[in-house]
Amino acid sequence: MTGGRRRSLGRRFGWLWAAFAVSSYGSGLGFGAFPLIAVLVLHSGPAQVAALSAAGRAAGALLAVPLGPWVEFRRKRPVMIATDLARFATMASVPVAYALGCLGFVQLLVVSVVVAAANIASKAASGAYLKSLVPPEDLLIANGRFESTTWTSTVVGPPLGGAAIALFGPATTVIADAVSYLLSAVGIRAIGGSEERPAVPERAAGARARVGELLEGWRYVLASSALRPLFFNAMLSNGLIMATEPPLAVLLLGRLGFAPWQYGLAFAAPCVGGLIGSRMAHRLVTRFGQHKVMLWAGAGRAVWLVGLAFVRPGAAGMAVVIVCQLGLVTCCGVFNPVLATYRLARTAPDRVARTLSAWSVSTSAAIAATTALWGVLASATSPRTALALAGVLFLATPLLLPRRERASGTAEVAPAR
Repeated sequence: MTGGRRRSLGRRFGWLWAAFAVSSYGSGLGFGAFPLIAVLVLHSGPAQVAALSAAGRAAGALLAVPLGPWVEFRRKRPVMIATDLARFATMASVPVAYALGCLGFVQLLVVSVVVAAANIASKAASGAYLKSLVPPEDLLIANGRFESTTWTSTVVGPPLGGAAIALFGPATTVIADAVSYLLSAVGIRAIGGSEERPAVPERAAGARARVGELLEGWRYVLASSALRPLFFNAMLSNGLIMATEPPLAVLLLGRLGFAPWQYGLAFAAPCVGGLIGSRMAHRLVTRFGQHKVMLWAGAGRAVWLVGLAFVRPGAAGMAVVIVCQLGLVTCCGVFNPVLATYRLARTAPDRVARTLSAWSVSTSAAIAATTALWGVLASATSPRTALALAGVLFLATPLLLPRRERASGTAEVAPAR
C-alpha cells in the first residue's frame, strides 16, 4: 500500500479534509481567547475563569446527550453544516457584543456551552460520514491526516493568535474562529454527491423506550469487549492530561517565575511531536500491526506526565517541560488516529453516531470533573503534589487497553431492540 502522505483519497475526502483544516486553524487561532477576554475585558477572577472552562464543557456534554440518537438517523452532511453554522453564529455574537459594549460573562458561558455541544454532534456526524466515505483500508490514512492537521494548527495557531490579540485587540481571534466555521460549512457543502438517508427503526412507545434510546451509545460501548476498555482508558487519560494544565500553569507562571512566552513555547513546541507521530502511525501499523502499535503508543504516553512534577526554575526546568510534553504528544500523535480507526472498524454502521456521541460526552464530562477535582487538590496541597498524583495515576492507564488482538474490521453488533 502506498504511504499515507502520497495516497489520494479522492475529491470528496479532499473537501472534507479542507473543511476540517480551516476550522482547526481557526480554533488554533482562538485558543485561550475566552479566558483572556474574561480576565482582560470582564475582569473575572480565577473562580469564574475556571467555571468558564469546566462548566461550559460539562453543560455542553449534558446538552449533547440527546444529539447522538438524533444524528444517527439523519444525513450527516446537513448535520455537520448545521453545527458549523451554529458555532459561527454563537461565536460571532461575542465580538458584536464587545463592539457594542454589552458583552458579559453569562454570554461567554452560554457560547461555551453551545460550542461544546455542537463540537460533540459534529464529531459524531463526521465520524459516521467518514466511515461511509472512505474504504476501510484507508481509514487510518484519513484519521492520520486529520490528526496531523490538528497538531499543525496547535503549533501555528496559538502564537499567531497571541500576536493578533496584541496588535488588534482581544476579540480578533474570536472573529477568526467564527469565520473558520463558516468556511468549513462551505467546504462541506462543496463535497457534493448524494447521501442516503438512514433507515429509522420502529420505536417502542413510552418514556422508558425513549430513555433507552438516549443510552444506546453507552450500552453498545459497554457491551463491546473491544471498545469497553478503550472507553474507560480515554476518559481517565484525557481527564488526567487536561487536569494537569491549571496546576502546571500556576507552578510555571507563579512559583517558578516563567515568562508568558516561555509558558507558551513549552506547550507549542512539543506539538511538533504530534505531527511527527500522526505521520508515522500508518507506517508503524503496516509494519507491526494495529493492536501492537496501539498498545505500545498507549503505554509509551503513560510514562511522561509524572515528570512534570519535577520541574525546576530556569533553562533546565524549561527543558524538562518540553521533553515531557514532547514525549507525551508524540505518543498521542501515534495513538489517536489508530484508536479512531480501531473504534470505527469495530462499531456497527447503524451505531456509529451514537457511539461517538456517547464517547465524546463521557470524555468531556470526565475532563470537566477531573479538572475541577485537581483544582481543589492543588489548592489543598500544592500544584506539584497535584501533578505528581496525576502522573502516578496515568502510569496505570495502559491496564485499560485491550490485551488481546481481535480480528481486523469486525464490528460487534448489539441485538436488535
